[in-house]
Amino acid sequence: MPWYVLLAALAVLLILSAFFSLSETSMMAINRYRLKHLAKEGHRGARLTSQLLLNTDRLLGVILLGNNLLNAAAATLVAVIVSIFFGHSDAALFIGTVGVTFAILVFSEITPKVVAAAYPERIALASSYVLTPLLKVFSPVVWFINLFVKALLILLRLKPQNEDLTQKISLEELKTLVLEAGHFIRQKHQSMLLNLFDLENVTVDDVMVPRGQIEAIDLEDDDESIRDQLLTCYHTRLPVYRGAMDNVTGIIHVRKVLNQMRSENITAVTLEKIMREPYFIPSGTPLFSQLQLFQENRERVGLIVDEYGEWMGLVTLEDIVEEIIGEFTTHAPSQAGNFLKQEDGSVIVEGSNLLRDLNRKLGWNLPLGGPKTLNGLILEYFQDIPEAGTSVKIAGYPMEIIQTQDRVVKVVRIFPPLAPIEEKLPDSYAES
Repeated sequence: MPWYVLLAALAVLLILSAFFSLSETSMMAINRYRLKHLAKEGHRGARLTSQLLLNTDRLLGVILLGNNLLNAAAATLVAVIVSIFFGHSDAALFIGTVGVTFAILVFSEITPKVVAAAYPERIALASSYVLTPLLKVFSPVVWFINLFVKALLILLRLKPQNEDLTQKISLEELKTLVLEAGHFIRQKHQSMLLNLFDLENVTVDDVMVPRGQIEAIDLEDDDESIRDQLLTCYHTRLPVYRGAMDNVTGIIHVRKVLNQMRSENITAVTLEKIMREPYFIPSGTPLFSQLQLFQENRERVGLIVDEYGEWMGLVTLEDIVEEIIGEFTTHAPSQAGNFLKQEDGSVIVEGSNLLRDLNRKLGWNLPLGGPKTLNGLILEYFQDIPEAGTSVKIAGYPMEIIQTQDRVVKVVRIFPPLAPIEEKLPDSYAES
């Protein structure tokens, strides 16, 4: 055969080998979730690619069979060309070997695989139209080769399994996918999705309103006091108790009570007729589970009780929704403005603040594994009730106790970790 025909045949072999390299890399690098979506949309190339990836061993078998066969043919053809021009010269054969190796690496391996890694979807879908019939034609050969492959894997005690087209991912990996999808998901939507993922790790204890901060109606009060409390209350639903807060008897909807005021005076007996039975929630219930329970039981307010049946606090449907989308409702005057930023960078906060709220509103990183409130965190550290003026550093945050009252820490000044605090803290500053 003329030398130019041999060179043309060599070029064709390198091009065909490049096709198999393109196919191999693109098939392994294609986004499986995107592929599944395209297959559901009816894309024929996506369906063919999905079928090929269901049997990875057979797919790799036909690709590597073609790739290695073509590379070996190219090397043999170079040897023939060298023998035609230079005879049986060892030096010419060595140079030819180096040359064909360089050509295979550049034109048939590295360049095609780099291109396939950059555009896996486009190349994989197109190559599936060629690989599918090739796999049917060479199926007996691939099956025969895979017999030896399986025997070798058995000797090595390896049992690879065909992975599902859409591999399972962990929750942390899913969070990473949401964060990486910045071009497709708005930042606000990303925050909502991440908060939704965390609902299983957050319990009702983390978002509840402590019992000491709950406004409730005592049925043993006189009728005038009850009426004044209903007219001035901020909330739409109020717990009702008799004598002591531990003796909760029901929940009333203030709007129904105000409608009742048009026709008759409101008394304790009237409240007992229109109130609903209290809905109790065990302490430690995950927020996501409680959200479903609220929906199933058609409730909006629940009272949290511990393992001894003691009433700990209250949680509402709005509290859970705010954990997902952020704050959107107005708060009672007693709950608004409960921290004050100072010019020196410190923040004056109430001890009753939830640690989760402080972390979320101020961007802090106070520990959440133990106590739920700032007061509880400080008392746990001291194992006692500290006096006003005492300073301490907890989790890297310098704190100064400003006011204590009734066995609780009422007001605390917290300094940011990076602020120049040495000259601002009193001499009694202590570091944990």
